[in-house]
Amino acid sequence: MTSKALPPDLHRETLAVRAGIEPSQYGENSEALYLSSSFVQPDAETAARRFAGTEEGFTYSRTSNPTVVALENRLAALEGVEAAIGASSGMAAILMLCMGLLKAGDHVVCSRSVFGSTLNLIGTMFGKFGVQTTFVSQTDVSEWRAAMRPDTRLLFAETPTNPLTDVCDIRALADIAHAGGALLAVDNCFCTPALQRPAELGADLIIHSGTKYLDGQGRVLAGAICGPAKYIRDVFDPVVRTAGMALSPFNAWVVLKGLETLGIRMRAQCEGALELARWLERQPKVGRVYYPGLPSHPQHELAMRQQSGQGGAVVSFDVVGDGPEGLRRNAFHVIDQTRILSITANLGDTKTTITHPGTTSHGRLKEEQRQAAGIGQGLIRVAVGLEHLDDLKADLARGLDTL
Repeated sequence: MTSKALPPDLHRETLAVRAGIEPSQYGENSEALYLSSSFVQPDAETAARRFAGTEEGFTYSRTSNPTVVALENRLAALEGVEAAIGASSGMAAILMLCMGLLKAGDHVVCSRSVFGSTLNLIGTMFGKFGVQTTFVSQTDVSEWRAAMRPDTRLLFAETPTNPLTDVCDIRALADIAHAGGALLAVDNCFCTPALQRPAELGADLIIHSGTKYLDGQGRVLAGAICGPAKYIRDVFDPVVRTAGMALSPFNAWVVLKGLETLGIRMRAQCEGALELARWLERQPKVGRVYYPGLPSHPQHELAMRQQSGQGGAVVSFDVVGDGPEGLRRNAFHVIDQTRILSITANLGDTKTTITHPGTTSHGRLKEEQRQAAGIGQGLIRVAVGLEHLDDLKADLARGLDTL
């Protein structure tokens, strides 16, 4: 069966529902789930061509699968780039990125405010294989420029960052990278293409943890890299074929269906996060609120330009307290008094989650790494879901009012 070709210049909301692959001969309206590890070939000659890559066709689900391809095509369309490649998780996508682009002797410039596992992967694990990394301020463009070297191959940033929601200037970093013959990769996990399209600002590659907002209901692990077809096909596809960080068809199908409601969910969750952030700023036991949608955020204007006028759905805040132990005790008290919020380090769910970054997402970092990243013991991160805001406020007030 051949479906009608989609017209050009569709809005992101339409692409999130319609982009993918053509239906099978059965004409299904909802994308099919192809749970098959391998695919039967019509003859030996065709099999030889498909395994050699000279003819398109599915052979083995570690290398390609129709359901995974549907997700890749949809995500690439949403990001406004040529292609995408799935991975088993967001961290697997970053591993794929580094394995495909870097070799011993190469240099990376990376924000020191990125996710804790990203810090460890790029700075520690790849350091064992001769890749050098310079960590710089997320927001100080001059530090990025000063860190550039003749052997710099990659600049890596996430924006906003986890959990302090620092925002980097994507256009400025792209200019620095390209002037030095390097690539810029941007982790777009917090905003998703519903709010932010880094490629439009000059980024070369976009990283996703589909585990978060792309799925949107906390069901599966998934990741992806989006970008030019030459990198997806010639650089990253061989890594997946060899190293095996492939995305499972079932997980791809779940995220594919999650994308259909991405725009609606992100709008509602951003609205809720802004209301909660404003409320938190008025609470006497809150020392500081970190949320790009607030005028008090240092990069508020930049965030509004890059993120479609939205602050995202993650709000972090510091509770008051004396010394690291006192701050940690007070943060734990607020978290433990909640009855609605889920105490989990995941985010992007329709259920609001709450966590203590210093002992969870960034708990395995050295203390000096946490301090450099600004992760204090009084910091709490809330990823706002779709519950009624009055209930969320009351849940947090239960702990804040009894400190």
